[in-house]
Parts: sequence; C-alpha cells; structure tokens
Amino acid sequence: MRLSRYFLPILRETPKEAEIVSHRLMLRAGMIRQEAAGIYAWLPLGLRVLNRVADIIRAEQDRSGAVELLMPTIQSADLWRESGRYDAYGKEMLRIKDRHERDMLFGPTNEEMITAIFRSAVRSYKDLPKNLYHIQWKFRDEVRPRFGTMRSREFLMKDAYSFDLDQASARHSYNKMFVAYLRTFARLGLKAIPMRAETGPIGGDLSHEFIILAQTGESEVFCDRAYLDFPTPEAGIDFDDVAGLQATVDHWTSRYAATSEMHDADAFAQVPDGEQMAARGIEVGHIFYFGTKYSEPMGAKVTGPDGQERPVHMGSYGIGPSRLVAAIIEAGHDESGIVWPDAVAPFDVALLNLKVGDAGTDAACAKLQGELEAAGLTVLYDDRDERPGGKFATADLIGLPWQVIVGPKGLAEGKVEVKRRATGARETVAPDAVPAYLRQNRTA
Repeated sequence: MRLSRYFLPILRETPKEAEIVSHRLMLRAGMIRQEAAGIYAWLPLGLRVLNRVADIIRAEQDRSGAVELLMPTIQSADLWRESGRYDAYGKEMLRIKDRHERDMLFGPTNEEMITAIFRSAVRSYKDLPKNLYHIQWKFRDEVRPRFGTMRSREFLMKDAYSFDLDQASARHSYNKMFVAYLRTFARLGLKAIPMRAETGPIGGDLSHEFIILAQTGESEVFCDRAYLDFPTPEAGIDFDDVAGLQATVDHWTSRYAATSEMHDADAFAQVPDGEQMAARGIEVGHIFYFGTKYSEPMGAKVTGPDGQERPVHMGSYGIGPSRLVAAIIEAGHDESGIVWPDAVAPFDVALLNLKVGDAGTDAACAKLQGELEAAGLTVLYDDRDERPGGKFATADLIGLPWQVIVGPKGLAEGKVEVKRRATGARETVAPDAVPAYLRQNRTA
C-alpha cells in the first residue's frame, strides 16, 4: 500500500481529552476518531490492528473446540425479563423502543440470547458439551467513558458461552477457556496473569480476570513474581485431556494472584520477600462459571442419561478486542510512538523512500515492495514527497515492526538500511537480501 493513497490522518498535536498513552497515540497515529463520548470510528490503520487481534482470538477459540456464530446487537427486552436482569441491570443498558412500542435494548452482553438459542435446539445430554462464541459490537452506557477504547461505551467483544450437563463437565469447559486465554494473550505479545476476581453483574461463583501489568494500569493487583516466568501452554495441548488440562490450570493458579477487590493481605504476606509484586494492571479478559443462573429461569434443559430433565450448567468468557488494542499499546510504546508486536502490527514493514522522484530510489522501492509482498509481508510504502525527518517520525509513531530505508547514498554502495522498531537496531543489507533477512528475524 502506498502511503500517498492511504487514509492516515496523523495528528501533530496531542488532543487535550486524551488522558493515557494509548488514547493519545491512537488519536495521533490516525487509528481512531471520536464521534461521540465513548464512541469511536476505527480508521484504516486501527481497523487493521483490530482485525488482526480478532483473528488471533478466533484461532485460539476454534483450537479449543468453540464454535462461532453471530448474534444481533439489538435484543428483545422479553429475554432479559425471563432471566430477571432487565430491571436489575442498571442505567448502563441502553433501552429503546421499536416503531411498534416494543421494548428493545442494545446488548451489553449475550447470556440471555445465547440461552434462548441453545434451548431452541438442544434437548439431550448426547449433544453436550457445547461452546458457542461470537465477536460482536456491544454498548454499555458508562456514566463516565474514559481512556479512549480502554473504557468506551461502544466496544467489540468476543463472548463465548459453554453448556454442560453438570458441574464437573462445566469445570472442564472453564479450563479449556482458561488455557485458550493464556495462549491468546501470549500470541498477542502479552504476559497475562490469571487472578481471582469478582463476578459482578454476570453472576456465578468461579471467576478469573486475566491481567497484564502496566504502569498505566487502571487498578492495583497483587501477585507472585514467579508468574512472569511461567511458560505458555503449547499449541498442541490436548483440550480433551481432562486431567492434563486441570493440571495446567492448577499450575497457573498455584501462586498468589488477586485483583484489589479480592486481595487478602494475610495470604499475600505468605509470598516470600522479593517475590511479592504490587503493581498496576489492565484487565484483558474475564471468565465466569455461573452454573444454572440463566438456564434454570429460562428453561434451558436437557434430558440426562437417567431420562430426567435438568438445567444445563453454563459459563461465560469474554475478551474485548477493541480494549486489547489499547492495552497492547500501553504495554508497548516509547517516547516516539507505538511499538507493535509482529503478530498484530497493521503492516509488517514501513518502506521509506528518502528521495521520491529519484529514478534509482523509486525503482529500488518499487522492486522491494513487490519482493516483500511476494514473500508474504505487508508493506506500507511511504512515497510522499516529504523530508526524511517527517517520514522517520511517522514510521516511529505508527510503530510498524520493521523500517526499510532507501536513499541515494546507500544505494550507491549497494545497500539499504533496515531498522527494528522495537530495539532501534540497524543493519545495512543488500536490497535483494531484505526479504530473507526480515523473514529470518521476525517473531510472528
């Protein structure tokens, strides 16, 4: 993609309303634009990142055995009245009426709807377990939306919902999501620590938040430093191995880790000196087991092996891709701008032509772009007639993992410069060797 043809509205000044790093950088880098309080348009650069994040989430959900569907954003109030949550949910729910004066709502979550979908089709324990998920826009009318897409009113969510015959099998479904989440965040370049957490309005009696540590985190968390060295479960982990999966979850819950709401000072004091971590954290995922909280009042039942009907046991599992984009920036940035992990960067390479109009640099850049794209790399080619300093600043701000810098002086010596954005390390490489060099050194 040539930058001269792209839509990238870079801001030179930081907007006054931006309170945290990710909000400032997403606005300045032309990733988002605020349309109303807590409501953002995702511009092309931001949308590319959002889609890459969602693709990784989707891949790990599929790997765990979850099945994707898509539920509507607008829901009938009647479903929520069945569960008893319509009046209890609070002002965060946007309640509306259609032209026939029927009560509707813009969904803040989907427990009721997925339960209705399940009960319409599943009748026997032989059809269990099931885990259904979707990636859909939600709306919660926050009284004070803040921090850009970190706490917005409209946001993209991955919701998964498990259905099982009994508590034991429901726990296995919970463990599947627990492990899938560990893998998801690791693939996104994040070290997420599962912490005991409150269940909030979702309900239930088993819940973990997945927290990444960041100085700009929204809440205080407490954990054992050992978690920073725990290895991520392998891609080949067997999600049908009940004992093996439980052992993995047991390992990841064997040390102290809790949000401030669940913090136990006495238990934390048992963590050895030097291993205690009190830090700021950002929630990037939340999982719940809530048993029959929704299936019982809504009549989601199956016939068991004994021929008796019983309500299914359910769990709910959320990740916010739009929130994750901001969290990744909070965890990866410097004074010059964003530093994207390879796996979610909007483009792999920023190709910088330092002398547009020069026959040599123009030809070299055109050839390099074609070769890089043929090698499976995505390229944003800065072909603007602008001074080199402006091109360097733009490349650093938007944070693409690699910069390939082409100038007349280097070409005269048969070289171009390759810069790794994350470390600032630079190498001079023959133009023909650039695709192989990048493939060899990229981490995605």
